Amino acid sequence: MMVVGIVAVCAVLLVLAFLVPRLSRHPERGTQRTLGLGSRAGGKAPGVLGRLFSKPFRSSSKAIGKSGSAGRRARGHMPF
Repeated sequence: MMVVGIVAVCAVLLVLAFLVPRLSRHPERGTQRTLGLGSRAGGKAPGVLGRLFSKPFRSSSKAIGKSGSAGRRARGHMPF
């Protein structure tokens, strides 16, 4: 279920970054901040479990960042 949510947020950020690049930064940072909280909370588990629990949040945050930057980059390549 979380995977579907992350994919949906990535798609929304990609479209938002393409249409209005400056306004897409705030939702992107908010989403990354929320995922950072989950990563920090998961990292408090001892040993290997901490890395295991925080990894989905870290990789999701990285995907959100790549999605937003890809939309802004695509907008920069447009001829208009």
